[in-house]
Amino acid sequence: MADQRKNRALLIVNYDFYRSPDGLPARPGAVKEADRLFKALSDCNYAVQLHYDLTAEEIQELYEKECDADHGDYFVSILSSHGEEGIIFDCEGQPVMLTQIFEALSLPRSHKLAGKPKIFFIQACRGNEIDPGVWLQTDSGEPQTDCFSHYLSIPEDTAVMFACSPGYAAFINRWESMFLKALLELLEGENRQLELTRLMTWINWRVALHFEAKGKHSGGKEMPCFVTNMVKEVYPFSSQRRLSSRH
Repeated sequence: MADQRKNRALLIVNYDFYRSPDGLPARPGAVKEADRLFKALSDCNYAVQLHYDLTAEEIQELYEKECDADHGDYFVSILSSHGEEGIIFDCEGQPVMLTQIFEALSLPRSHKLAGKPKIFFIQACRGNEIDPGVWLQTDSGEPQTDCFSHYLSIPEDTAVMFACSPGYAAFINRWESMFLKALLELLEGENRQLELTRLMTWINWRVALHFEAKGKHSGGKEMPCFVTNMVKEVYPFSSQRRLSSRH
């Protein structure tokens, strides 16, 4: 008999930072899109947990609990908060290392998730620069600083997608963020049937070419990016249960 355990999804949304000593601003738009994300993932056959305004310790405890949970074919997590390169901030403004979260769900700490795709979507700034969306063409030049080096050793069977490129800000307004708006469009449409790298590339295309900031940073752009060490094609949101291997 086929394993009918549901896929699991964990959504962590920090929006009220009143306990932050640095006075991080509230993120009301994050709350509004969280309800849609909960419903969209539920419709994709995920058992979804949604948590708001957690401390670093509470965040770590939630991922530790996932290590002992019974999982279906996939685990998906969405983190929405303020951030900098390599970290998000908890509701008290304290840093949470992303690599610690990724490692918490991998061997030797989590045997129940061994061999199962673990997919993260990170809605948070990775710096303070505003992306002007300038097209560049170059034949040669000095290489850019490697901001991905600490992600190249992510645990096996893990994929991570970021709202923006290293060093840049991720936009969110009072209603929604660019990145998670595109993810919602995908989850609620036919493109959810796509293979993982294709759907992430679709999100890149949607955000980079069709969205731009308004207001204070009018015209500002955003370029999502992802890193994965998957060695098989995976279809995390497809209505058909499939997980293919390629040799």
